[in-house]
Parts: sequence; structure tokens; C-alpha cells
Amino acid sequence: MAEPIENHGIVGDMRTTALVALDGTIDFMCWPRFDSPSIFASMLDEDGGSFLLTPVLKDARRRQLYVSDSNVLLSRFLSKEGVAEISDFMPVTDPPSPQRLIRRAKAVRGSTRFRMTCRPRFNYGRSEHTVEQQGDAILFRQKGGDGLVLRLHSSVPLTIEADGVTAAFELQENHTACFVMEDGSGEAENGATDDDLVTRSFKATLDFWRGWVARSSYHGRWRDIVTRSSLVLKLLTSSEHGSMVAAATFGLPEDPGGVRNWDYRYAWLRDSAFTVYAFLRLGHSEEAAAFMRWLAERATHIERRGGWRVMYKLDGSRPPRETELSHWKGYLESAPVRIGNDAIGQLQLDIFGELLDAIYLSDANGQQVTYRSWRGILHSMEWLIQNWQQPDEGIWEVRGGRQHFLHSRLMCWVAFDRCIRLANKRGLPAPLEAWIGARDAIYREIHEEFWNEELGSFVQVKGGQVVDASCLLMPLVRFIPATDPRFRSTLDRVGRTLVADSLVYRYANADGHDGLDGTEGTFTMCSFWYVECLARAGDLEQARFLFEKMLGYANHVGLFAEELGPAGDHLGNFPQAFTHLALISAAYYLDRALSHRDR
Repeated sequence: MAEPIENHGIVGDMRTTALVALDGTIDFMCWPRFDSPSIFASMLDEDGGSFLLTPVLKDARRRQLYVSDSNVLLSRFLSKEGVAEISDFMPVTDPPSPQRLIRRAKAVRGSTRFRMTCRPRFNYGRSEHTVEQQGDAILFRQKGGDGLVLRLHSSVPLTIEADGVTAAFELQENHTACFVMEDGSGEAENGATDDDLVTRSFKATLDFWRGWVARSSYHGRWRDIVTRSSLVLKLLTSSEHGSMVAAATFGLPEDPGGVRNWDYRYAWLRDSAFTVYAFLRLGHSEEAAAFMRWLAERATHIERRGGWRVMYKLDGSRPPRETELSHWKGYLESAPVRIGNDAIGQLQLDIFGELLDAIYLSDANGQQVTYRSWRGILHSMEWLIQNWQQPDEGIWEVRGGRQHFLHSRLMCWVAFDRCIRLANKRGLPAPLEAWIGARDAIYREIHEEFWNEELGSFVQVKGGQVVDASCLLMPLVRFIPATDPRFRSTLDRVGRTLVADSLVYRYANADGHDGLDGTEGTFTMCSFWYVECLARAGDLEQARFLFEKMLGYANHVGLFAEELGPAGDHLGNFPQAFTHLALISAAYYLDRALSHRDR
């Protein structure tokens, strides 16, 4: 049985990531890119492939931690018999340097026996492979398809067993053994597991992450958890393209045993735009600039397509359509396991606002909009002028039909507002009269048709009777002050209907309006939005109390999945960028507000 979602740390090289369970198993990894087919996915099925490296210690207590300010993960096993440690990391390199996953076992106290089993499954477990010896290494060669080849170097003898390899070895105190997995299509490098080479790679990887963290401008309260969240966002950012994946995984359920099992390994424009905001808040302008360059390239194609896509592959191409992996049982038998995402075909009008806000903020931080980008923006805004009144599937990507969502209208207002500001600030040519007219019309419509006088609240859809948590973004995007009586009343209703302790549901789905069966957990990013709204409304002590309670739901190494279940169990894809960037935003504002009050 797979370890719980929260029982994992993550390592990566900004090209892909690997989830490492507390028991020393890598049970989720796609290779060689985030959105490539999986090679290890035993989280989703016992035959999904795995890479186990663990000591044989009776009644060992398991611990994981990151080496400070880095994405180098240590898994520790503490027993009366001895203490052992597994180091996992991926060196951050650029082609043509080989892409590698490095695992190092160490006997910390006492002589310790270890066992290793590596059984990859190619192409989401749909392709067979061969296993062959190549000197001191093992080659796993996929049959057909992409013909992927993996090479596993080892400093201890390996035994081929069926379609995998095993090793059983003993280490004396302070001795180590190393395993290095890399692309096997090229020539093997001699000495890949030499102690000196692995030690140099370890130090270089540590230096890279610590150097990156040192460039942060954040030195406030909760530095450790903010730093960890920023390291997650950086880990989910493509070093090749500058785009960001929404999460490292696919198929992990929002509803255990249910059907809400999506693929998040793509660049959602919404999530990416908010990530830019988080990076800029922490002083990481290079990441924001890289995404803006990626976005500018997408903008040059707008005229041919008429608008933005909801999501892209990391290289800017179209993601695949949704496919079900019927041969896999799914995590806790949550089927179907899906790859690809049919939300690509949805209309989500809010993405215009999120994009234009990110562009506006980046421009203010020195990444001025280019001529080509502005042409793309003009073209997209011309389309939005004609279409902002349409119903859509919205931020929650509902599959129960299009509606007139408050959040979509709100972000259309943001799109026009930021374009007007940008054009005036930079003297850019623009149909300002039309944009101002649209912005003002949306403002009036939100206050007149999305306000329910009887409830004393803004509501989820035009003329609706319920709120949803996306209304919490209204003051965050400066549509309305958090202290405005209308928003305070809305915030109170959110607290009464969607909040359980510090946990926030994104909406009530009693009528199944989202078009899906089953229930779901609380949305962690919404909990952090709620905290920030309380802080902006002046309830600083309550905001701080709830924020620090939320931090208690992080896993043992400070990571969050998309949702939390009733027992605090992590649900959904993991780790999720949106959750971590919402944490950063709440921490940043709350820290500043507390410091201002104290002064």
C-alpha cells in the first residue's frame, strides 16, 4: 500500500521532480520532464514502478528533513540497532550535462544492512522494457514508443531480477553507497558513483539552492515556511522555458475513492500569473522575467488563435486531451487515473485578469512590456471587449455547464483596469475610452447583480444565493477595500458557511453544480486567502491565529497538497503551487501589517 500523500518530500532539478516517501521509496517520478510519462508511480498502482532504498532496522523511527535553505532531502531511520540516512537530490544542470537523480545511503551509527529495488515502468506502465548489464551499470530500455533508456549506476553489486534490479549490502559506520540514475541513451561516464564526484554534486546542488534563497528580500516572520514555499515554487518552474507547472503530480484524488483525479503537470496561466506575484513579493525578479519572456512568445500567436489558452505544456504547446489509465487502480482505489486535462477546451474568462495583473506588476518591477507583447494584449482585449459578458466554466473549472461567475467578472474588471493603468503609465496606444467603459460597466454589474441584499453578501453567480471562496480575492486584487461594509458582510458569510475552524471549502456543492460526483476536502489556498482578507480587514490577531493553525497542517517538511481532508490528511496533487503562493502572499501581508501596528 502506498504511503499517504503527506508522507513525502520532493526533490528535483527544475526539469522534473521525484517524490520520496518516508520509507525511502521514490513512488512518483516522470522522466525526463515534468509532463513526460511516469517511470515511477506506485503511489497510483502497486505496479506503477518504484525505486526503494532503505535500511533494514528493527522498529526504526522515520524522519525526513531538508538540508536548510535547499531542496536536498535527508531521510533518517533511527533505531536501537543503529541510525541510517538516505540523501536524495538532483543536480541543477543545463544540457549537455547529464540529468541525474542521485541517492546516497549512509550508516550513521553502527553497521547497517540496506536493500535496494529499482523497478521502473515506462509510459505510464503501458510499455514493456528490457534490463541489461552495461559494465558496472544497468540499462532499462523501453520497448517501442519513445524508446526511453535509463541507466542506473551503483557503487555496490546489482542483481537483475525479472524486469528490475535489486541489491542487498551492508555498510560500516560512516560508510556510504551511491546510486545514480540518468539518461542512458548516451555514453556512460566512468566513476558516476565515486565518492568524490557524488560529494561534489551534493555540494554544488546545495550551493545552488542556498545561493538562490540568499537573493530573497523576505526577512520577516515565518521565514522558514515562506522560504520552503518559495523553494517549492522554484522547483516547479521550468529552467528551460520559464513556465511553471501547477503541481508535480497527476491522478492524486481530491475525494479518496472518487473520480476527482486530475493531471496538474501543465502551465495554467492563472496559477503561473499568481506565481509571478509571489516571486516578485520575495524579490525573485529573474523568475518573473523568465515567465514574461515565455508569455511574450505565447502572445505572438494570439492573432492566429483569437485568445489565450487556459493551460499550456511547459514548452508552450497544447496539452494532450484527457485519457484514462484504466490499468491502474489509483491512489486508495480512486479511479479513473487521468492524464491530460480537458479543461484545455473550457472558457475561463478570469485568466485575462490574472495575466494582465502579472504583466502590470512585472512592468512596475522593470520588465517593461514589449511592442510585440502589447500587440498581443491589444488583440486579446479586443476579444474581451466583445465577450466579457459570456458565461464560462470559471476558476473552479466546473463540468456542470457555464455560468455567470462573480470571479470571472471580477478578473475581467482587473484586465481592463490594469491595461488602462499600463497604457497611461507607459504612453502606449490603446482604445482607452472603450476599456474604461467596459471596466466601469463590470464594476456596476458586480455591485448590482452579484450582490444579494437579503444575504448581505456578494454571491458566486449572478442572481445566486450562495457564496464561494473566490470572492476572497476581491480585496486582494484591489476591487474593493477589505474594510468596505459590503465586503466585511461577505467575509462574515464566508466565515459562517464555508469555514470549519481554520479550513475553508471553496464552495458548497450540495446540488452538484460542478458536474461531478462525490465530495472534496477543504481548499488550502482558500484558507490562506481567508487569512489575508482578515488581516486586510484589520482583524490581525484572528488572522495570525488562523494562519499559524494552518501552518500546523503542513507535512513534516513544510509541504502542502491541494486540499485537506477531515483528519488533516492531504488530498489532491502534491505539492501544489497555488497553495504555497497563497501562503507566501498571506505571510507577506500579515507580517507587514503586524510590523506596522507594532511600530
